[in-house]
Amino acid sequence: MNPRKIMADILAMQVIPRVNDELAAQFNLKSSHKSLGIVTLTIDDVGYVAFDEATKKADVDVVYAKSFYAGAAHASGPLSGEVIGIIAGSSPDEIRSGLDAIQQKIQFDTYFEAILDNDSHALFAHTVASCGTYLAELAEVEVGTALAYLIAPPLEAVVGLDAALKAAEVELKVFFGPPSETNFGGGLLSGSQSACQAATEAFREAIENIARNPVN
Repeated sequence: MNPRKIMADILAMQVIPRVNDELAAQFNLKSSHKSLGIVTLTIDDVGYVAFDEATKKADVDVVYAKSFYAGAAHASGPLSGEVIGIIAGSSPDEIRSGLDAIQQKIQFDTYFEAILDNDSHALFAHTVASCGTYLAELAEVEVGTALAYLIAPPLEAVVGLDAALKAAEVELKVFFGPPSETNFGGGLLSGSQSACQAATEAFREAIENIARNPVN
C-alpha cells in the first residue's frame, strides 16, 4: 500500500541562545536549560512525534507543546500553523541539533495519510519504534518503548482504536477523546514494535472500511 502522504510544513523556527530568567520560570526550566528552540508547523501530531525525535538526537527536553484550536486553516497568523513546540537545552548548539532532528523527521518520515486518496479525509497511523523522553512521559512508559500513534476524525478514531486493540497485544496508554483542539481523536498504544505495527495497520484498514461504507 502506498498512501497519499499529507506532509507538514515548518512555518517558523527560532533559537533563544540565553533565555531570560523570568521567562524560564514560566516553563519550569531546569538549571541546565539555558537555551530554547521554538518551532511552529501545520500539523500537530506530526509535530509531537518530531519533538520526541529531538530528545533522541540531542541533549534537549520538550518543555512546551500545544495544539491550536480549529487547526492550521484557522490559525492566528501566517506563522502559527497548528502546533507550537519548545525544546530546552544547555546551549544553542544543542538546540540546533534538536531542531535539525525535528526538521528531518517532518520532511522525510512522518506524515498524515489521505484516506482512499481523499485529501479532505485524513488519518495519522504512525509506529514509533523507540520513543524518546517526551512521548515516554506522555504515555507513562519507559524510554525506548514502541508506540502506535493513532489519530483520525472523531467517529473513525473510536472504531479504529477498537480494531487496533483487538488486532495485537497492545495496551491503550493515552486516549485522546474526540474532539481534540483540532477536532480529531485517537490514542497512544504500547507494545512490541511488531504489535504496534499490526495495530497501526488494523487502525488504517478499519477507517478505510468506514470510508467505503459510512452507514453500517
